[in-house]
Amino acid sequence: QVQLVESGGGLVQPGGSLRLSCVASASGFRVYAMGWYRQAPGAQREFVAGVGSGGVTKYADFVKGRFTISRDNTKNTVSLQMNSLQPEDTAVYYCDRVVNFPGTMAAGAWGQGTQVTVSS
Repeated sequence: QVQLVESGGGLVQPGGSLRLSCVASASGFRVYAMGWYRQAPGAQREFVAGVGSGGVTKYADFVKGRFTISRDNTKNTVSLQMNSLQPEDTAVYYCDRVVNFPGTMAAGAWGQGTQVTVSS
């Protein structure tokens, strides 16, 4: 069972930036596709961005051009650089393995998530 620990969330004004990080406790991290998901209050969890084992990336339409996902296999870490944040980006952000990349299905081993709040 992979354990995931997300960090980097916080309160930011519209137009601001945040960088989220996720550390995975998995010896086979480098072969996994990893993704970021988010869940806003009253909404279902949704796919935000994914990165395959070879570095190929995929983004939800609503974040293209604003968010960048990356991975560091030496540190078992996947990061999400978020720029031009808007109030509608407010959510709890989670990372997880993506079991069918370039699909968007998460493995379901959710961590505690990290809260991102975009507000003036």
